[in-house]
Amino acid sequence: MEGSEDPLANAMADLFTNLSSMVKSELQGTNNQLELLEKMNARVAKEYSGFGDVASGLRVFVELLSSKSSGFDDYVKEIDAIEHKVADFEAVVAMLDKHVTLLESKVQSVYQNFS
Repeated sequence: MEGSEDPLANAMADLFTNLSSMVKSELQGTNNQLELLEKMNARVAKEYSGFGDVASGLRVFVELLSSKSSGFDDYVKEIDAIEHKVADFEAVVAMLDKHVTLLESKVQSVYQNFS
């Protein structure tokens, strides 16, 4: 038996070789998936870093608009006050118009009585 090969030993060697190849392939597949995930994470991080810059710029823009709009608050208050005064003035004008109309009718009545 020294010169001949042992079939069981050959089968076991083939089994271990094939099992080793299978494990190596599985590990390589897992490694490839991890590398892809790493690249995807890097790409997403790069994209979101740009969004951070945009968000920061928008925050500055909103703060600027807020400071400008607070300057308009005084004007809005003035406009509201003017609107209130105009409403009061319109009420006075309407009341005077009624009195003038009443006086006009009295004057016409007196004029017609003397004519």
